[in-house]
Amino acid sequence: MPTTLTLKNIPDAVYDRLKASAEMNRRSLNNEAIVCLETILTPQNITPSERLDRARALRATMAGKVFSASDIDEFKRQGRP
Repeated sequence: MPTTLTLKNIPDAVYDRLKASAEMNRRSLNNEAIVCLETILTPQNITPSERLDRARALRATMAGKVFSASDIDEFKRQGRP
């Protein structure tokens, strides 16, 4: 079950960067904080070759597809395809 966490005394510079990142990624401030915490606390330890394999597999699934800016914005709103 999810737990609620209240943060106090966040430095202005940290808050500003979190807010800017949330806006850039079209996430709420809460969701952006969760993503940041997950990224730091539960890192994906994969080798460079595994990362390359994943990138190549993703690229292969996208071969020949062209997305407009409006397509990309819609994917972001939907949580990505």
